Amino acid sequence: MASLSVKPGQRFTVPEWQNNSLLISADAEQQRYNSHHIRQEGRALRNETGNQARWDEHNTRTRLNDRITSVDRWRETLARCLTDIDLEIDALTKVKEAAENALQAKNLCLDVAIECLTFRESRRDIDVVRDPVEEELLKEVKVIEKTKKELQQRVDDAFKQLCLLKEARQQLNCDHRHKLETLELDRQCVSFNVTSGNISFKVNPTRIPDGTTALREWELNSQCNKDRAEAEMSASVDLRGAITLSIAQTNNELDAQRIATEFALRKRIRDMEGALSELRWQEQNTLDEIADMEEEIRQLEENIRKRTLDLKVAHTRLETRTYRPHVELCRDQAQYGLTDEVQQLEGTIRALQQKRTESQDALDALYRQLHRIQTDIGYKTNSLQLDNKCMDTRKKLVIPVEKFEPDVDAVNRTRNLPRNSQLELA
Repeated sequence: MASLSVKPGQRFTVPEWQNNSLLISADAEQQRYNSHHIRQEGRALRNETGNQARWDEHNTRTRLNDRITSVDRWRETLARCLTDIDLEIDALTKVKEAAENALQAKNLCLDVAIECLTFRESRRDIDVVRDPVEEELLKEVKVIEKTKKELQQRVDDAFKQLCLLKEARQQLNCDHRHKLETLELDRQCVSFNVTSGNISFKVNPTRIPDGTTALREWELNSQCNKDRAEAEMSASVDLRGAITLSIAQTNNELDAQRIATEFALRKRIRDMEGALSELRWQEQNTLDEIADMEEEIRQLEENIRKRTLDLKVAHTRLETRTYRPHVELCRDQAQYGLTDEVQQLEGTIRALQQKRTESQDALDALYRQLHRIQTDIGYKTNSLQLDNKCMDTRKKLVIPVEKFEPDVDAVNRTRNLPRNSQLELA
């Protein structure tokens, strides 16, 4: 007869078994609670750090854009200053050349005066007298020598001022070039993002490089460069005015030696040249206005074209909406808006077309006026040439004024045509 086998080992009671199950369930609940708590903290941390990173990147991008705007504003300021200083250097160079030409021209006057004195030394007997002619010739020699010395001083001053202007320009150009490089780097920084292929970890990126300057120092440097350039340009303008005035004064001192009979003819030539200058000024202004008006007409036509395209779009939208089915074909706010838009665009196009017609009429009137001005310039130019031919018939040695008194505008940096009526008598 077979016997019942009993598995050896420890035996647990039913309560113990139940307690063990309860313990396992409680531990599982606790572990799930802990896991859920950690997950919630992780999610909150992810959200917080993600938002913080996005805001930080946004703030950084904003600061970079603000910095780019600031640097670009200074770049534009320095560029304008560079343009102004280039114009000033060119203007001062022309005035310096004018002073040199005037100085060189005085040599001929001096030679003529000395030659006249030498000729008069050949007088004999009672004719060897210190008469008013000799006194005037001796006075002329002194005046010429004095004017030459003054003009030479002005030429030296202009040379020194040109050196200062070029030095200031070099500093401006260096600062402008550095700002261009900075703008390129900062714009490159703005373009970086997480998908850029050239981003990587760097060694000690938060270090402060040698030669780093404070923001105030950076602003002061650019401001100082600009202020110095403006100061040198202001000094150059004053110097050009002084040089032009010196040339005019020296010529005025020599005017006493001119022939009295030339007065009326010279006055006529000056009046003619003034009228020509005024007409040329009117001609240039009219040409500028014609260019502006033509550009305005082009802009009006372009606007008409654009508004026409807008009107086509509005018409198409209205027409398309007419195919809405059944009850959908209602006059909703979009329909009213499109209708108002069409009416507004049609009124706008009519106003633009009217303004284009008015502008074209004004342009035609400007062309008629320009033709009238140019015709008058031709008449006066012919008259001036005739008067200059009369001046050329003089028997005595005369020197064209362009060798003595180049008419340079010290304020507008422009050089007018020489006035052939102002002559120096040998």
